[in-house]
Amino acid sequence: MTDKWQAGRLDSDLQDVGLDTLAIRAGQARSPEGEHSEALFLTSSYVFASAADAAARFAGQDEGNVYSRYTNPTVRNFEQRLAAMEGAEQAVATASGMSAILALVMSLCNAGDHIVVSQSVFGSTINLFEKYFKRFAIEVDYVPLANIAGWQAACKQNTKLFFAESPSNPLSELVDITALANLAHSKGVLLAVDNSFCTPALQQPIKLGADIVMHSATKYIDGQGRCLGGAVAGRAEHMKELVGFLRTAGPTMSPFNAWVFLKGLETLRLRMRAHSDNALLLAEWLVGQPNVEKVYYAGLIDHPQHDLAKRQQQGFGAVLGFDVVGGKEAAWRLIDATKLISITANLGDAKTTITHPATTTHGRVSPEARAKAGIKDGLIRIAVGLEDIEDIKVDLARGLAAV
Repeated sequence: MTDKWQAGRLDSDLQDVGLDTLAIRAGQARSPEGEHSEALFLTSSYVFASAADAAARFAGQDEGNVYSRYTNPTVRNFEQRLAAMEGAEQAVATASGMSAILALVMSLCNAGDHIVVSQSVFGSTINLFEKYFKRFAIEVDYVPLANIAGWQAACKQNTKLFFAESPSNPLSELVDITALANLAHSKGVLLAVDNSFCTPALQQPIKLGADIVMHSATKYIDGQGRCLGGAVAGRAEHMKELVGFLRTAGPTMSPFNAWVFLKGLETLRLRMRAHSDNALLLAEWLVGQPNVEKVYYAGLIDHPQHDLAKRQQQGFGAVLGFDVVGGKEAAWRLIDATKLISITANLGDAKTTITHPATTTHGRVSPEARAKAGIKDGLIRIAVGLEDIEDIKVDLARGLAAV
């Protein structure tokens, strides 16, 4: 920095701007250097002006950076931008999507609390609740995602949290978020919604009544399969508890990953529109293909929640599922016969991916739980990327021919 140059106005005025502007500019606090792109602060610690300054920072009496486990300017930039896009008071970034759920429950729930979870959540989410949270005397029950009466029936005196994934993985099932939020609040319960599949570009659960939204930033927020990360957003009173958990337990997002996610947010809406357009074209094509029993995608007119998806989302997303005739063996033959699509359980990438949920993402879930969630042996999940849609069709036609 030179003392002979005055940077002038450094930061943008974001009063009453739209989502795309927030995605590009929110949260940035430029230094006196006047950098245009977001700065990347690769530092573990910070220096203080004096011993008294250090003591005040550590005690929380003065604002400022303390240690990058829970205060880092680049991570804070990402948190503030995501919070602005979700319509939340505050966001807390974590090391992964799973650590976001861990931080959420460990921060806001106690032994003896009860949580109601949609039965169609990601397989690792079920394992986290079943194998670990239950060890600490947290009660967990699962209900069909779309059945509001089922959520109501599952409520107990000690119910603390509703946790829903909408749309679901991989069957594109939805819940009426506003109706579920109204039920939760009538019972004094918090509603958390996993918004990883839609992102704030397509859905903003807090504006629909949810208290908390969580993300696997690894997915579409990054958009190119580069980094792991997660986030939880909501009211400041709740996020304060999560910051305390990160400060102690340390499932922290790295500054570099936060910087990558900031770049991902800049193009988020453009990418989500393109993903959704490709996915709808592919879903409509799959409906007419031999050996395909059923296609699961809320963008299809005959999907039972198509109208709900149009009301609460600004697009149908990139993930679809379909059942093939012949069960697991046929599904594996189809997957193995593709030559372009990537065989991987990850999603949210510019590259189209394909997987067999019953033996990958939900492979550690019991057969009974898979059956309840609708995960059949012949189910295949496609996360539709940004390639030419005709090339994706040709590759899947090659796979279907092998069935």
